Amino acid sequence: MIIDKKRVGRMPTVTSVDQVDTSYLQTLLGYNARRAALTIIEVFLERMAQFGLRPVDFSVMSVIQHNPGVTSRQLCAALNLLPPNLVGLIHSLEARGLISRRPHPTDGRAMGLHPTPEGSALMQQAAQTATDLEIESSSRLTDAERKTLLDLLQKIYL
Repeated sequence: MIIDKKRVGRMPTVTSVDQVDTSYLQTLLGYNARRAALTIIEVFLERMAQFGLRPVDFSVMSVIQHNPGVTSRQLCAALNLLPPNLVGLIHSLEARGLISRRPHPTDGRAMGLHPTPEGSALMQQAAQTATDLEIESSSRLTDAERKTLLDLLQKIYL
């Protein structure tokens, strides 16, 4: 092996960056959706803490609130949740007195999930808090732009 004595001891050229270029990332839908979601979720977590609700709890309670009698199977389909993940969550919400289970009127094997009066009251407050947060977070958008953004995002996953 021949060693080039001119290269020995030579350090690679070190560069510095004054401004980080994220222009490519900004062309990606996933990157932009994730950045927007992270901005909103951070505040959502803070504001929902007073209700003891995580984002998934809020989503489940919202569906139950707006669809009394919904089954676990329907919840999983609507929110893209795995059944094993929902079981503990349902138990937790029930233990907190926010929901109750009642026999389904037409399917003897299924149980319908219903908000309790306490659960409904909590969700009214939590929903108002979430609505206020959404308005604050999207304050740079016009009402029409906000509606368009929602419509476009839903075209991706609905």
